[in-house]
Amino acid sequence: MGSDTANRFRAALVQLRAGRVIADNLIAAEALIREAAKGGANYIQTPENTALMELEPELVRSQVQPEGESCPLAVFRALAAELGVWLHIGSLGVKADDGRIANRSYLMAPDGTVAARYDKLHMFDVDLPNGESYRESDNYTPGSKAVLADLTPGGVPARLGMTICYDLRFAALYRALAIAGANMIAIPAAFTKHTGEAHWHVLLRARAIETGAYVFAATQGGLHENGRWTFGHSMIISPWGEILAEAGADPCVVFADIDLALVEEVRARVPALTHGRPFEIEIATPDGEPMKRQAS
Repeated sequence: MGSDTANRFRAALVQLRAGRVIADNLIAAEALIREAAKGGANYIQTPENTALMELEPELVRSQVQPEGESCPLAVFRALAAELGVWLHIGSLGVKADDGRIANRSYLMAPDGTVAARYDKLHMFDVDLPNGESYRESDNYTPGSKAVLADLTPGGVPARLGMTICYDLRFAALYRALAIAGANMIAIPAAFTKHTGEAHWHVLLRARAIETGAYVFAATQGGLHENGRWTFGHSMIISPWGEILAEAGADPCVVFADIDLALVEEVRARVPALTHGRPFEIEIATPDGEPMKRQAS
């Protein structure tokens, strides 16, 4: 399937184990990004929280800056320009107008300009059975827009749907991105080890299959300085749901050669994106009288 070299480019995922010191994290990320570029990647993605993994809110606030003053962003913009690649930083924390932090993803063009930015829509507020508790909304302000970006890795026209981590669980977002033209979906993450072991593979493959798009999911992996375990297993998945590349738990780079012609071939085989129909939800009640609710 798919053979036209005009539709092909190389993608790379950088898997990290970010700690509590931004300068150290930037050094580690830069080394692996350079490795990815040396390996011929035209599109390079890093995980959520590329520059900092910190659980203490006051320590996060003390280190993040407004976007215009962000040192990590400046470093990565310069690196994209030097390497001449599409560099997708899974997310950086930046100070938002409401006093909280925006968990913001950045796509840098090969000239170092910011081609697109996306603020994580869905906040991970949960108490896990193993005793871990997360309240992202206490410190992070959610985004309000789904974002697509047109890019040309290796000269190949593509449209990227941008999402982050917990967004993965909201299938309607991915269908909307695909219907709007996304043939690639980004899901950079810092998935917990507990939920990753249960759901990471199946959810990523489902999003690829449902949308008929390539899925790129760079993630954090291993035991971090803050005591948190993340799952790792960064993956590139084809529109047919095949895992083309997968990492383990340690920092590394994984590569896959991408053929965007496959997207249209898969969507022609299973044209589910064009078959959606409006419907009502009917609830059968004990007295036999159905209650109807209009579906959105």
